[in-house]
Amino acid sequence: MSAESKSAESSNWAAHAPKTDDQSLDQGHEEAAPSTERKLLLKLDLLICPVFLVIYVMAFLDRINISNARIQGMAEDLELTGHRFNVALFIFYISYILLELPSNMIIKRMRPSLYLTGLMFLWGIVSMCMGFVNSYSALVGLRFLLGVFEAGVLPGIIYVTSMYYKRHEYQKRMSLFFCSTVIAGAFGGLLAYGIAGMGGAAGLAAWRWIFIIEGAATSFLAILFSFLAVDWPHQTKYLNAKEKELLRRRMALDIGDACRMDRLDKASLKLIMQDYKIWLGAFLYMGVSVAGLSGAFFLPSILLEFGWTAREAQVRTIPVYVFAGGMMLIGAWLSDRTKHRSGFILSGAVITTIGYAMLLSQEGRSRDYKFGAVFLVFGGAYMITPICLGWLQNNLSGQWKRAFGASIQVMIGNVGGIIGGNIFLIEERPLYRTGYGVALGCMWLGVVCVVAMVVLMRRENKKRDAGLRDYILELPEEQQNNIGDKHPSFRFTL
Repeated sequence: MSAESKSAESSNWAAHAPKTDDQSLDQGHEEAAPSTERKLLLKLDLLICPVFLVIYVMAFLDRINISNARIQGMAEDLELTGHRFNVALFIFYISYILLELPSNMIIKRMRPSLYLTGLMFLWGIVSMCMGFVNSYSALVGLRFLLGVFEAGVLPGIIYVTSMYYKRHEYQKRMSLFFCSTVIAGAFGGLLAYGIAGMGGAAGLAAWRWIFIIEGAATSFLAILFSFLAVDWPHQTKYLNAKEKELLRRRMALDIGDACRMDRLDKASLKLIMQDYKIWLGAFLYMGVSVAGLSGAFFLPSILLEFGWTAREAQVRTIPVYVFAGGMMLIGAWLSDRTKHRSGFILSGAVITTIGYAMLLSQEGRSRDYKFGAVFLVFGGAYMITPICLGWLQNNLSGQWKRAFGASIQVMIGNVGGIIGGNIFLIEERPLYRTGYGVALGCMWLGVVCVVAMVVLMRRENKKRDAGLRDYILELPEEQQNNIGDKHPSFRFTL
């Protein structure tokens, strides 16, 4: 066995989970499960959700605060003429995309509590430094570094949390984490509104204080969260032996002990790379992300074009994000309740399409009409983005497959950030036809991917129900136990 395989096996939390002789788990598990599991689930929610939510709030805030700084004087001070602002946006995604997959390879071998908060501390420092730049080139360089340190955050959070929750418990939690994006957007607008009055304090412009204050808060929270964040289930200090064993049993009942992928070898890597779900899920995420990411980067500028002042535009971003957060939570609750994903993604795409159609025909329309269209774009786009991530994780099994799946999906998905950062062109304001049109087209690329995934997974479920994949059970046991969701006992969530 290779050293890599040994390392992968040693990281299998189920193998490390302490066993217990407690009869409520061994003999009376069926009767004890409802109350015991509810208590465990509540404990997990309190341990995992608040910390990871705030971590991603700060990640998204430090990524998009450049949009708030732009309309507070940064563009004039740094001479961001032409397409320079667009370049500053997309350069972040170059390093961000390239390092997401390597990051999930690293986090598997480390304590997530230290790895994720270490990245958080460093990107906070980088964000602070952007408050002191005096040139366009320095801004671009720091944006590249910001992408380096933020790259591992989202795929890492997806990977770690998927080890704690059953498939149809997961979407509510994933959407709760993604509420951090709307919290960041709303809080960023509110904070920028307040900081606008600090212009001239200590001889610094208001836009500089946006970066300094938010970056300092990020680094401070990183130090605090290094003591609070959870690790892998077998490592965590927050669960006792009985709770770890119950957690192991819950996860085994959800997907089956046979649907594992604890070794990374040539055969498992081939299964990962040839899995259509990963690639369709990645391009789905890319397509739907363009609307949300471009909106986050340009919302203050768009509202400025509606005729509001800079401070008025900042504060009016808040209700847009609040509405988007509400749509996100409602969609997640209904999706988990019905154990269904694809229909909610298609519904969100339709809502977003209506919003973009209104914006593309905005000439001669009132400001209220245009502002209402923005609500539809954000509501639909933000509702479906976390469902896309949760849906893919629902349909992958095995530690290595989930690690690669999350990384590949987020890596390709964040190409949407590059697209979104370059489609709102300054010479096209106030109508931004290219921005709205390209974002709409990308949304429907995502729709095509949804339809393809549903057709292929439904067909595969039928084949497994008919026993047409039972030949896999004739493989050697060691091989059977390392094929993840290819095992014939696994069923896909539509």
